[in-house]
Amino acid sequence: MNPIRIAKSWLNYRRTLNELGSLSNQTLSDIGVSRYDIRNIASRSFR
Repeated sequence: MNPIRIAKSWLNYRRTLNELGSLSNQTLSDIGVSRYDIRNIASRSFR
């Protein structure tokens, strides 16, 4: 992987982590995600 692609993937990971982390527990529940799942979901964007 080239460094630019790694950097873009990392930014996507952080953005996803921050956006999901800022949601309320109720909103997360409505979309079927628990706080425990957030890192796993965000890590998919880093691959």
